[in-house]
Amino acid sequence: MIDRLLGKVYIKGKDVYSLNNNDLAVFRRQNVGLIYQFYNLIPILNVEENISLPVLLDGKKVNNERLQEIIKTLGLEKRVKHLPNELSGGQQQRVSIGRSLMNDPAIILADEPTGNLDSKNSEEILELLKYSNKKYHQTLIMITHDLNLAKQADRMIQIQDGKIVADEKN
Repeated sequence: MIDRLLGKVYIKGKDVYSLNNNDLAVFRRQNVGLIYQFYNLIPILNVEENISLPVLLDGKKVNNERLQEIIKTLGLEKRVKHLPNELSGGQQQRVSIGRSLMNDPAIILADEPTGNLDSKNSEEILELLKYSNKKYHQTLIMITHDLNLAKQADRMIQIQDGKIVADEKN
């Protein structure tokens, strides 16, 4: 359990430690975008539906203009009706990124977002994440074992055996 005496965590002006479990789950879905190493796409949903899922889970109407902008930015215009098993690894990861952006989150957490991709797709995904960070003014926290990837960040914090061993601004 996290010791709350260590400090507070504010996202969009809310102290996340003050929220109960239900409110915290909703807050996370609306304000934190998650990008997983293994994509976590819903196999029976197409590209458009997978990207729209966070909005639909909140019972809200999908902002079609935003959806189309994300799809275009991710280069998925010709794949919107395809299911995940009909997509390449790079395309699946782009769908995962699109889903994380749909609710315009304040923060994006990316867990080894290029870990299962070849070098070309890895480079494309990194460029998309950097573009999203700049365009949507979102904080991006990426976990990676790839030192070359980490060196492209504005700040790199190295953790070894659960302890911070380096904290560098690039």
